[in-house]
Amino acid sequence: MNLNELAPAPGSKRDRKRVGRGNGSGHGTYSCRGMKGQKARAGCKIRPGFEGGQLPIIKRLPRKRGFTNIFKTEFSLVNVEELIVFEAGSEVSLEKLLEYGLVKTLAKPVKILARGDLDRPLKISANNYSDAAKAKIEAAGGSIEEVPFGSGAVQA
Repeated sequence: MNLNELAPAPGSKRDRKRVGRGNGSGHGTYSCRGMKGQKARAGCKIRPGFEGGQLPIIKRLPRKRGFTNIFKTEFSLVNVEELIVFEAGSEVSLEKLLEYGLVKTLAKPVKILARGDLDRPLKISANNYSDAAKAKIEAAGGSIEEVPFGSGAVQA
């Protein structure tokens, strides 16, 4: 292929519209501007968004504020006070939390938070813990295991 053989795709180029060159051209008399009015006159420059003096839609709608963080991780939250449904010394897995209704789905990672008190030792497996929750679980004689999200858990 040579430079002199390059051509635009068929149908992609059109001749420009020549207005005001007689009625035989189909674009005579009013030259595609319609009859009278502001937009028929020479020098007509109406800025984008102008609505003829009516309050423009851009001013009628409330302004958006802030932003949405697309990298945010949403957790299923469980407080230590909710773990009293388990017997002392039992193992608390993600599946057991789902079975007991403490989390609705395992599609989100599970995080244990520190609200309330824990009076029994439990072996807890979850995806994440707050520092205060770790301290409360270990103070009650329990142990924690951090499970990476997506491994071993049933994805719903």
